[in-house]
Amino acid sequence: MEFEKLIAERYSVRKFKNEHLKQNDIDIILDAGHKAPTGCNYQPQRILVLNSDTSIEKLKGCTKCHFNASTAMLVCHNREESWKRPYDGALSSPVDADIVATHMMLAAHNIGVGCCWVMHFNPASMRETFNIPENYEPTALLVMGYPSEEAKPLDMHFKSRPMEEVVFYDSF
Repeated sequence: MEFEKLIAERYSVRKFKNEHLKQNDIDIILDAGHKAPTGCNYQPQRILVLNSDTSIEKLKGCTKCHFNASTAMLVCHNREESWKRPYDGALSSPVDADIVATHMMLAAHNIGVGCCWVMHFNPASMRETFNIPENYEPTALLVMGYPSEEAKPLDMHFKSRPMEEVVFYDSF
């Protein structure tokens, strides 16, 4: 799909068919995340793929925003493998994980897989339920699947602030 069309048509899918993703589709989505840029190419992302009935049932105990998706991917970042900005010690790994998740969302849409970025989840519950190591920080939950026939963007999807309110040149 042409990039302009891809970013214009992608939306957060919240209604899915009751069908787990095919492994080939998972591989394409993961490959896009794997190719994402990260600070100094440290690649601190860690991705947990949930593609079974058992793991999805466990996920439902960690978030109400699962939208009955049949597949999910939890993007985490390893704080111990992060580039650190020398001026203030800020870590690049949270941003790296978000860039990875964005690449994955766009790749998913490109192959006809619906996806919704979820930040409304309980990190402690996620950590305990899926045995996530302490140095891995859950960052973005991507619930995904094949969109149902009823799937459509929410009305607010088409509303954006005017460009003049969000873009500045030379200073604020």
